[in-house]
Parts: sequence; structure tokens; C-alpha cells
Amino acid sequence: MSDNTLKKEFKHSDVNRIRNLVKKDYTSKTKSQTGYRRSHSSYEEGDIWEESGKKWTIKNGIKQNITKLDSAKKLVKVPYACPKCSKPINNHLSIQVYKINKMCLDCFVAFEAELKRNGLYDSYVKEIKKGNLTKFANELEEWASESLEYTNTYVTEQGDIETWNNNDQAVKSKLSTEIKEYLKYIRSKID
Repeated sequence: MSDNTLKKEFKHSDVNRIRNLVKKDYTSKTKSQTGYRRSHSSYEEGDIWEESGKKWTIKNGIKQNITKLDSAKKLVKVPYACPKCSKPINNHLSIQVYKINKMCLDCFVAFEAELKRNGLYDSYVKEIKKGNLTKFANELEEWASESLEYTNTYVTEQGDIETWNNNDQAVKSKLSTEIKEYLKYIRSKID
């Protein structure tokens, strides 16, 4: 035990750290580092930016991802209060009416009463029915064109492709003319 000398050599950073501790400077750096530093961008409410291949925004102080389904979510979402009268939408009837008319049941009843007072209710109902029939006619026409062009092809267990022609060309043309006549009848009732 005669040799009391320290056999370890201190690094320059260790010496600086001890100096800083003696001086009571606890926040000083003793090493310098290099490497990747992420650029920090400050965004505010409503800003839209792209980061890592995703779109982001800030809503109500919270960073949120913007997806393709946001517009669909907005259509289906029912608020807590009616945007017209600010009454809570907590009745199941109000919820159903809001999904169609974007107002609570009380506001919708008041809206229809105002239309009746002004003598515009019948034309309002007629326009709604006209829109429904137009949508029905368009969907029927689309369905008919798809189903008439459809060919029955099946893949068997052996991997063979079989085409079954149950519909003759005469049957398809007859169906096509009947559907066109029916669509013409529906469109005549719309106007």
C-alpha cells in the first residue's frame, strides 16, 4: 500500500466536468456533439402541412392527421347543439332530422311551419319528391346497364373458366327496351 498514486488518467471532459461542479455551474456542457438535428417548425391553429407522407393540421390546439375520410366523418357527425338555435340535440328524433336537414327537430318544424304560412310548402314537398325520383331513376339506369353487360363467368375447381350464357341476346334486348320505357315513364312523372 505504499503506492497511493492514481493510475487512471482523466480525460479533458472529465476535468472540465469537475471544474464545473466545483464552480457550481451545473448546466455547462463538457462535450460537443454532432449529428442529426430535426428542424422544428412552429404551426398555428388551422395550418396544414405535410410530414412523413401524411397531412397534418392543428384543431383546437391538438395536432391531428388529415385523412381521406374526414369529409365523410363531417357529414355523419352530429353536433351536441343545433347550429341554428343552440339547443342540445339529445332526442333521437332530433338526431335523425339533423342527419337529413342539418337542424334539430324544433327548427325543422318551425321551418316547415314558415313554409306553410308563406304558401311554399307544396312546392317544397314537390322538389323533394322530384329529387328522390331523379336519384332513383339514375340508380335504376346504372343498375340496368351494369346487369345487362354482365356475363356469367365462373372458375371451376380445376381452374377452367366457364362462361354461362343463360340470357340470350333477344332477352337482353327485350329487357333493355322495357327498362328504357320504364325510365322514360319515371322521368315524365318527375317533370
